[in-house]
Amino acid sequence: MLYEEFIKQVFKMTGIDLSAYKENQMKRRISTLMFRHDLSEYSDYLRFIKESKVAYDEFIDYITINVSEFFRNPQQWNVLEKDIIPLLIKKDFIRVWSAACSNGEEPYSISMLLRKHVDPKRFRIIASDIDENALKKAQAGIYAPKSLENVPTEFMKYFEVKGECYTVKDEIKQNVSFLKHDLVLDEYLSGIDLLVCRNVIIYFNEDIKEKVFYRLSKALNKGGILFLGSTEQIFMPRRFGLEQYRPFFYKKVE
Repeated sequence: MLYEEFIKQVFKMTGIDLSAYKENQMKRRISTLMFRHDLSEYSDYLRFIKESKVAYDEFIDYITINVSEFFRNPQQWNVLEKDIIPLLIKKDFIRVWSAACSNGEEPYSISMLLRKHVDPKRFRIIASDIDENALKKAQAGIYAPKSLENVPTEFMKYFEVKGECYTVKDEIKQNVSFLKHDLVLDEYLSGIDLLVCRNVIIYFNEDIKEKVFYRLSKALNKGGILFLGSTEQIFMPRRFGLEQYRPFFYKKVE
């Protein structure tokens, strides 16, 4: 079985379009999993993930690249607090979309930071991801200590220690709702004031990147902010009705 046929079958089975991702990068990730299970043919691996839920879940988790932590890249969160939140708090109500939220550390980080500056009745965070298992972990809000390494001391009050793990308190969870969403295939939200989409667009091929940037921009209110990851940037952002406001932050101007 060729790779092209394999990804067609994966799409039928999962609804995830692997053709949207950089081919060489995705092939390497899949080959790593195949090698782990001593399989050399795509047809054998496809049969394997169809017959084993454990193997299927491993596959989905690996290809959707669920890597996250609270306040990842702290310097960028400092910019968010000092330069972006002052723009947002002028609004009567703030709508936030944390796209490709993985296991939930990002939207909960946003909830903690906004709560410091804004009445919790004045903001709502919608967190989405393509991976249902990641969303279940996010809704549970239980994390290993390693995920909390960058949490500022002032926000540790929002966690309860349970055994060797930390659980996010309900007061932080109450501002966050979770939604399954595919950035390639699904309709986008609209009327968003802060759209956080970090460390996922880098994995898309160039055609899909263009489409995603356009749709992310369309999802924003005028004056809204798009927050990207530390390895991502938009060349000629005016094409999408955006301008760079700070490094990794883009403002909707049209």
